Amino acid sequence: MTENRPDPLAQYDDDPKFVTALARGLSILGAFRRANTTLGNQALAEKTGLPKATVSRLTYTLCKLGYLVQTDPGGEYRLTTGVMTLGFGAIAATGLHERAMIEMTELCRGDNANVTAGLGERHHLSMVYVATYKREEALALSFTLGGKVPLFSSALGRACLMALSSERQEELLEQARSLAPETVRGQLDGWLEKARSDYARYGFCTSFGEWRKEINGIAAPLLFSDPRRNLALNVGGFNFFNPPDDLIHKYGERLLLAASNLSLQP
Repeated sequence: MTENRPDPLAQYDDDPKFVTALARGLSILGAFRRANTTLGNQALAEKTGLPKATVSRLTYTLCKLGYLVQTDPGGEYRLTTGVMTLGFGAIAATGLHERAMIEMTELCRGDNANVTAGLGERHHLSMVYVATYKREEALALSFTLGGKVPLFSSALGRACLMALSSERQEELLEQARSLAPETVRGQLDGWLEKARSDYARYGFCTSFGEWRKEINGIAAPLLFSDPRRNLALNVGGFNFFNPPDDLIHKYGERLLLAASNLSLQP
């Protein structure tokens, strides 16, 4: 393992049914981000904490299966459209995409062309966008389909936490503590308390520059009878166009209505 890096798979060491090789392969795919569309074996080893020799075997296998391709012979890797087939299957499985687009369109209605909305589902300690909406005239989209945001610092993640029991929230907090860098670890408890306070006050959660300093957002959980469905809806964008008061007072009630509508079983 890379020195001083916690092993995220260590919690499964005593589970005889857990297939470590599969988990490692998926961690390779999960290492690619919008800012890191191409990665070499060394970079992948650093990001995943896996030995470089293991990474080399995994990238070879993923290339053979059509999920990775090398940009040049012996060069860096990038994801292929084969991965997209998995992603779109996941989006379809939520059964919410079409309804979410209708609700997000209404949520973003008004004079502000630079407010965006997104529906996200929790994946471990991150939220993954499964649907996004922006107006055609918007300058930029700060939420991208398939993009990830952190669970504890983003409004979307905080809202998702509020759909869970306090015991489950604490379990995820402990997991986040064990994996977070030192600079973030001390903030996690305060972020969870802020989420709980906002939710008690507004019925939704806020994040004003805490995930990224230029992004403001508010988000509400979707509440289902099935606890395995852990999704949330947000609205926001760049802080210049979306000050906190505007989001809370102009979009808060709309957000709650949209989340309530999406929580209804289809």
